[in-house]
Amino acid sequence: MSRSMMLGLVLPVCGFGLVACVPVEPGDGAIPATDEDAVQEVVLPEAAHTGRASLEEAIVGRRSLRSFGAEPLRLEDVAQLLWATQGVTDTSRGLRTAPSAGATYPLETYLVAGDVSGLTAGIYRYDPRTHRLAQTGAGDVRNDLAAAALSQSFIAEAPASIVIACAYARTEQRYGDRAERYVHMEAGHAAQNLALQAVSLGLGTVPVGAFRDDPVAALLELPAEEEPLYILPIGRP
Repeated sequence: MSRSMMLGLVLPVCGFGLVACVPVEPGDGAIPATDEDAVQEVVLPEAAHTGRASLEEAIVGRRSLRSFGAEPLRLEDVAQLLWATQGVTDTSRGLRTAPSAGATYPLETYLVAGDVSGLTAGIYRYDPRTHRLAQTGAGDVRNDLAAAALSQSFIAEAPASIVIACAYARTEQRYGDRAERYVHMEAGHAAQNLALQAVSLGLGTVPVGAFRDDPVAALLELPAEEEPLYILPIGRP
C-alpha cells in the first residue's frame, strides 16, 4: 500500500549536510533481462544539453497544465523529458539529473505513450544508463490510467504520461527509517526537472498524486518492490 507522500519542490538532500553523495553499486534503473523477441527496445535520440529557454524563463513559465492540444509528442521531446527526469549526467560515476540520497537511486521512470510520433502506443520502462526504452506493455492505456487516477480525464487527453515509481528498499538499506523522506524528496526533484524541461520545449505538465496505487501498479505491471508516486501527463497547451 502507499506511504505518506511528501511531494513538490523541496530542498535537495545532497549538499546540506545530512547525506553524503557517494555512489553505490549499480542495480537500479536497469531493464531486466528478458527474451529479446518479447521486448521492443527503443534507442532514444540523444538528449540536448542546451535549450531555447533560460532556466529563469522556464521557472517563470511553469504552470500546472490540465488541458492539452491534439498534437502528438515528438520522440525527441520524450527523450529529452526522460533525460531531464532521471538521465545520467556523469557517465564515469553514473550520477543523474536529480540528486539522490547517497546516490541510491530508488526511482524508476515509466512512459505511458498514446500519441508519440515514431513510437508504438504502449508502456515503456526508461533505462537511464543506456538512454533507452523497453516496452513492458502494449496498446493505448491512457483511459485506464485516467480511470485509476480518480477519472481525471486530462490524463487520457494528454499524448503521453510519465509515471515515477520507487523502490524504497534501495534507500532503506543505507538510511533505514529516514529513507521514505529521502525518496519523496528525490521524487520532487525529478518531477520539477521534468516540469521545467517541458516549459523549455513548449510543452506543459501537471504533477498528479491523486490516484489509486494498486490499479496504477497493476496497469504498469510494476515489480512487487516498486510503488507509484507521481503521474505527469505531458502535451502542448
